[in-house]
Amino acid sequence: MKEYELIVIGSGAAGMISAITAARAGKKVLILEKLSQVAAKLKATGGGRCNLTNTLSNEDFMAKFGRDGRFMQNAINDFNHKDLIKFFDEIGVDTHAPDGFRVFPTSHSSVTIIAALLDELEKLHVDIICSQKVEDILHIDNSVIGVKSTTDEFRAKNIVIATGGLGYPVLGAEGDGYEMAKDLGHSTTELHPAMMPLKTKEEWVKNCRADTIAKVEFRVDMKKHKKLKAHGDLIFTKTGIRGPVVLDFAREITPLISKYGEVPVLANLTKGMNEEQISKHFKNELDKELHVDILSLVKTLLPEPLSQELLYIADIDPTSPYSKTKGASRAKLISLLAWTPLTITGHDGFKMAMITRGGIKLNEIDPKTMQSKLIDGLYFCGEVMNLDGPCGGYNLQWSFASGYLAGRLLT
Repeated sequence: MKEYELIVIGSGAAGMISAITAARAGKKVLILEKLSQVAAKLKATGGGRCNLTNTLSNEDFMAKFGRDGRFMQNAINDFNHKDLIKFFDEIGVDTHAPDGFRVFPTSHSSVTIIAALLDELEKLHVDIICSQKVEDILHIDNSVIGVKSTTDEFRAKNIVIATGGLGYPVLGAEGDGYEMAKDLGHSTTELHPAMMPLKTKEEWVKNCRADTIAKVEFRVDMKKHKKLKAHGDLIFTKTGIRGPVVLDFAREITPLISKYGEVPVLANLTKGMNEEQISKHFKNELDKELHVDILSLVKTLLPEPLSQELLYIADIDPTSPYSKTKGASRAKLISLLAWTPLTITGHDGFKMAMITRGGIKLNEIDPKTMQSKLIDGLYFCGEVMNLDGPCGGYNLQWSFASGYLAGRLLT
């Protein structure tokens, strides 16, 4: 039976950098991957473009993860976006931030990232065995001693669980890490799919699929949850909504759907304009052409299909002149333009989720080392923990940072 100083379960971003960091410190390391090839989910990240991180300060970065963001303080202080960029430069990957915020490999291909990580693992003589599903983490009393896979046993006094969450099961996500942790006394929060399209009760959205609506603000229209907001570009679909703003908002919405069944939201579709500003805009347009039809007027703010649907909701004939539209109807239209109501009713579950909301409870993990507080030699990194962020390189940076810390501070 072959013995190692570290066994990493999972070959994603967190797992590979954990193995590299430990191997650079002279540890003998094994990566076990249940799929036939490594880094399947990393390959698909960002549509294959691989948004590695972003250029926010450490404090601003952590704030984007909400009240639990402080948990990552040690990891981010040890390995922030500057350290990650330097790391990839050292292993031959050029990166850039074309919009000044999101950082990509200059190739804009995750294949470049994976190839460089694999090359570094090979140089460090890290063993990688694919098609090896771990069934059990072996332990004596409160210390790990190895793992049992479907075909073999491997020994090590340090184990890193880097199995990810439940999102994209076609890429190997089955929640294995949660079950392994539970078997050792750990517990998880409720698990919800996140970063995904959402379905709406309103059917008119299917008529507005031709255009992307830029700079939309979403907010939950529920008294207890009014603080939940998101900003970004919106795309209507046959059954609901998608786009960057929806991917960000979904991580807040899916738990509410589980609790309430449906979630009323309001969308500002007019680039942040309020009712007063919309009214002023209409007045300025009417000064140019007094008898313009109302559809043409609304089209100065929104694409035609969406303009038509909002006019129908306001019970206004799109061909009628604005000057002949009743005041109450005008007020209703302007209110709709400022805040369009939608009702979120569902989603497609984990099969379409890029990340998982929830995970191993953070109070059971030492944030200074990523080691379990319950089992010596057991570490966690990446998505398997109860910490997730919005789009924009947040979750991948967290995976790299937590993996680095776990690999660096092994017992």
